[in-house]
Amino acid sequence: MMFEINGFGVMGGVEEYDRQRARHLDADDPFAVFRNQFRIPTAEDDPEAPCVYLCGNSLGLLSDSAQDRVHRHLEKWARRGVGGHFGGTDAWVDIENGTSQSQASMDLVGARFSHEVVYMNSLTVNLHLLMTAFYRPRGTRTKILIEDKAFPSDCHAVFTHLASRGFTDPAAHTIVVKPRPEEYVLRKEDIIEAIVANRDELALVMLPGVQYYTGQVLPMQDIAAVCNELRIPFGLDLAHAVGNVVLCLHEWGVDFGVWCSYKYLNGGPGGVAGAFMHDKHANKDVFELPRLGGWWGHDPETRFEMGPEFVPRKGILGFQLSNPPVLALAPLLASLDVFEAAGGVYALRQKSVQQTEFLIELLNKYLAGGDGAGHGDAARGSLFRIITPLDDEEARGCQISILLTQGRAKDIHALLARNGVVCDTREPDVLRVAPVPLYNSFSDVLTFVDMLAHACRVVYSKHAHH
Repeated sequence: MMFEINGFGVMGGVEEYDRQRARHLDADDPFAVFRNQFRIPTAEDDPEAPCVYLCGNSLGLLSDSAQDRVHRHLEKWARRGVGGHFGGTDAWVDIENGTSQSQASMDLVGARFSHEVVYMNSLTVNLHLLMTAFYRPRGTRTKILIEDKAFPSDCHAVFTHLASRGFTDPAAHTIVVKPRPEEYVLRKEDIIEAIVANRDELALVMLPGVQYYTGQVLPMQDIAAVCNELRIPFGLDLAHAVGNVVLCLHEWGVDFGVWCSYKYLNGGPGGVAGAFMHDKHANKDVFELPRLGGWWGHDPETRFEMGPEFVPRKGILGFQLSNPPVLALAPLLASLDVFEAAGGVYALRQKSVQQTEFLIELLNKYLAGGDGAGHGDAARGSLFRIITPLDDEEARGCQISILLTQGRAKDIHALLARNGVVCDTREPDVLRVAPVPLYNSFSDVLTFVDMLAHACRVVYSKHAHH
């Protein structure tokens, strides 16, 4: 049945044909077994009713193995106290061997050497540490290129970092690349043109791998090639990229990258962050590559001799400050095992593309006035517009950003939540929806679209009468 809302057609309930399709896709899903390894949140009023959780782009879910791993280290702390640092299995002094220096960790970002990856601190702390090293203003080259409407913490980090370097007008030392009028995503040619045109003023290019608002995957390889040619350091905020899309940071020649572990890596709320630094910088000393040092970045062979001289470890490992946070790394250790068992991001990516295509098709069919076969205008639907790239599957990851053109996103989001559907909103009027291949099913996608159509009918019909 088709309902009319503000003159636009919205179907009243999904067809049995699509329910069967979702069930068949789930039955053929080689990753379905992993869903049972995660704790799917339940409705507040019914602990037996699992939610449709499509918010892994904000906070990934707890795995059984992560809970077990944390409990194991708590028990070790209880039994051994300080002895846990050096004794028994999983000695805390060596815990980074399972995270920073594991093959699974390297594969997630496309590192070639173990000294290119480390887990430490939080994302913004790591960003400041690496800007200290790579933002080296000289002569006319004083500016940092960032994207318009970057994640606020990145904006704050760049602004305050510039201020800390003595620039009294930080805004005058930033170059902002923007989408074109009436567009939401950044065009590759505009990014590259901005870099080339400002080559004599740029000291650093700092961009996201995946833009948090639109879900656009930026052309990282092409940007890196231009920056390398022009000898401009290139850094990436990979918060929405790691564990989501295939990365080849070493091959691309990216200078550095930073990311969190609590989204697609399921490392827990506020989990320890990661950092990458290319091998081409691995042997630079503290004068060639300035840094804020600490004892865990010191050569482990002499670390406990407690000498005053700082001898940095090779690569990004030499940027560590303090000993690793064991309880924060424990869920990450478990997560890396899960990714390895699943075949890594490359394998998961194939399901992710299927899920987002299914989501886009259903949105088009049930909310955009499509012809029943998914041939409506999903990009510019009457009730919504998908602002994530549609034409190129390589330009999007798990997240689909849905701009509700009639507004009321908060009301619709609240009604979805009451009906057991978890996604999130970003101003203005965008729903961010992220089917995560490790634990989301195709039936989750179908239920979301069904509930979204229902929420639109309820919310827009209610306000149409006022």
